[in-house]
Amino acid sequence: MPYQTNGKRDYSKEKKQYEDKHPERAVDRYKRKKNRRAAEAAGKVKKGDGKHIDHKKPLSSGGSNTTSNLRVVSAKANLAKEAARKKKAK
Repeated sequence: MPYQTNGKRDYSKEKKQYEDKHPERAVDRYKRKKNRRAAEAAGKVKKGDGKHIDHKKPLSSGGSNTTSNLRVVSAKANLAKEAARKKKAK
């Protein structure tokens, strides 16, 4: 049940509860946003352009968040790559 304050959903409380249960995901989100902002500053991507910052070697396979391991790809290509990786893992 979502948190309610005065009959309205309190998203900040939900986010805090989620981050308390999964602190590693908050760190991952921070790193993803940091990489995206760096690519925006370098002029590689723009807000709302449908591009993803992709890891050449996935973090789950020992990759890093260094710029040498990052590239800009279309959202479709990145999601297809991830789906294929998950299917292969099964």
